Amino acid sequence: MTAAPTIETARLRLRGFRTSDIDDLAAMLADKEVVRYVEDGQPKDRSVAEKAVAGIIAHWGREGFGRWAIEERASGEFVGFGGLRSLFGTPEVVYYVKKDRWGKGYATELAVAALDFGFNRNGFSRIVAIAKPANERSIIVMKKLGMKFEKLTECYGIDVVQYVISAGEFQQRQLTYG
Repeated sequence: MTAAPTIETARLRLRGFRTSDIDDLAAMLADKEVVRYVEDGQPKDRSVAEKAVAGIIAHWGREGFGRWAIEERASGEFVGFGGLRSLFGTPEVVYYVKKDRWGKGYATELAVAALDFGFNRNGFSRIVAIAKPANERSIIVMKKLGMKFEKLTECYGIDVVQYVISAGEFQQRQLTYG
């Protein structure tokens, strides 16, 4: 079973989920603004957070990649989660940040670390991201990552835009922008 490695960025620590994270995750998923563009857009209860943590831990063991709990390095405070998941067999980068941390660049910072992990540690050739078309903040993050619009599609009955970046495009972007 593969456990999530800990990765540190300039301001964040990406680490494996623990059952002690359930309360923090439940509080975040209960925030109607945070989940506005997720699934049905409705706040989630604690049972959803419990299932999510169990599923995230299992995904790491099954796939060798996954999503991390995200902490601020300076404070150790839980600020969100994100990383990679399998979207119908294709790696997808995802990012969720607590509302009081929006606008600080945390989603982009954690997503860059996730892309680096996916391309350089897992050898993926391409990684996608999806969002509801109205989720402008998420689409801005995708563009900051160097992702390009690929298509309008449907995911679990929800219309979404899909963006993509290849390993070569990511490497070139890292060389150019650091």
